Amino acid sequence: MGFKRFDPQDFVVSADTVTSTVWSNNSVSLNTYATSSTQREGSSGPYYLNVYQTSSDLPEAAVQFGIAYANDTGGGSLLFDPAVSGKSPSRTSYGQYRTLVLEDENSQFVFGSSFSGSQFIALSIERARYKEKLFPSSFDLVLSSSNVNLTQLSLTDNSKLQSIPTYYGAQRAYQVISGSGGTSYDGGIGYTEVSGSYGLFLPDISTVLLNVAALCDKTSIGIGLNIVSASNDNDNSAGISNATELYNHISGSTGDADGEIFKLNSQETITSDFVFVRARNAEFNYSENPSFISGSTGEVIYSYFIDNPQTYATTVGMYNDSNELLAVAKLSKPLLKDFTKEALVRVKLDF
Repeated sequence: MGFKRFDPQDFVVSADTVTSTVWSNNSVSLNTYATSSTQREGSSGPYYLNVYQTSSDLPEAAVQFGIAYANDTGGGSLLFDPAVSGKSPSRTSYGQYRTLVLEDENSQFVFGSSFSGSQFIALSIERARYKEKLFPSSFDLVLSSSNVNLTQLSLTDNSKLQSIPTYYGAQRAYQVISGSGGTSYDGGIGYTEVSGSYGLFLPDISTVLLNVAALCDKTSIGIGLNIVSASNDNDNSAGISNATELYNHISGSTGDADGEIFKLNSQETITSDFVFVRARNAEFNYSENPSFISGSTGEVIYSYFIDNPQTYATTVGMYNDSNELLAVAKLSKPLLKDFTKEALVRVKLDF
């Protein structure tokens, strides 16, 4: 065994971006949908609706994303206490996203350049589906429409139309527009200023906020979304009906030309340390192995190896200054070393 201290030039740090599909079974697009009656009727039912890729009763069923309706006034869901006006799950959801994204409890979400939205529907990707964040320009969602002038609506983020994203607090935000692949169909902004954009794509927290005002339009740009938004609503189904309403427009879609409904990729930055282990011609030519060195006298057993030693390197170990082994790299095959050869081994550490 031989030791050698690394020099500063032996270390190089690199960062690579890796993308992968979000949905279960590495599916490029999520095209089948199911919900759970147990979840809808449970304590979380008034807050959000979980969406599965198959029947929730099957072993392979896994939550893909959640749908939650949020309203700043508390409308569109039953009150926690009928005697306390405006306090409801929809208002709680709005406040949670406002704190998470805007970081200011007095602010409202702005869709487009100036439209201030008091209500939205959030699509939150299940945390187990991705590693770090979502990949901008990979968001494509096709919704069915009850608009007499619009059969379906294709939504994407506008990441390819703007070189610098908008920031809400510390969160990157892209506008959700009509189009695909991160750009609009006609090269324009992809929405109208009257109702604002179709929402916000927030890749760093893996969330899409859909603008209810734009989607509810029944004659031009929207899908005719039928949202219950009245305050102090007494409709017993209102606690989850708004989330179900959007779910029906997703599950009822026939998708794009390839039949794909909801496409989305995740993005991960992998940082790597490259360590270059250099064995020069005069180094690591002798071994302390008992087959090479006599254990009793410390002499080279075979005189031939005194002037012409040969060793085979099989392992690279990295130690700290306390001589503690920190990492081990195994070579794919033994590496012959003598005075006529030099070796350069590149060790890659990912984290």
